[in-house]
Amino acid sequence: MVTNEILDNYLPVVILTIVGVVFVAISLFMSRMVRPSNKTKVKLSTYECAETPVGDARIHFNIQYYLIVIVFLVFDVEVLFLYPWAVQFKNLGPLGFFEMIVFIEVLIIGLAYAWRKEALEWIH
Repeated sequence: MVTNEILDNYLPVVILTIVGVVFVAISLFMSRMVRPSNKTKVKLSTYECAETPVGDARIHFNIQYYLIVIVFLVFDVEVLFLYPWAVQFKNLGPLGFFEMIVFIEVLIIGLAYAWRKEALEWIH
């Protein structure tokens, strides 16, 4: 009896997965068969907005750039949680208010930590 329940529950998922994989495989195979394949030196070269590439593509970036981007993304995503809270503010009551206060305190502590570690200062 358990086998029939498992089969009834997972058979559609398995069938859909197989159909999806077969569809992707057929699409990739057909695109390979139909497309033209004229490999020349010009077509294999790097295209940079109609500019001829000069030098090596591997240049070193300052790690501060990545730190600032990560800090920005963390705070940007966290601020997105404020919008649904503001919409439902009246329905949440005092508990929702105090939970948001704790959330904002965690953000402020994170900002203070990043500031103290000098992750927000740009050093040349």
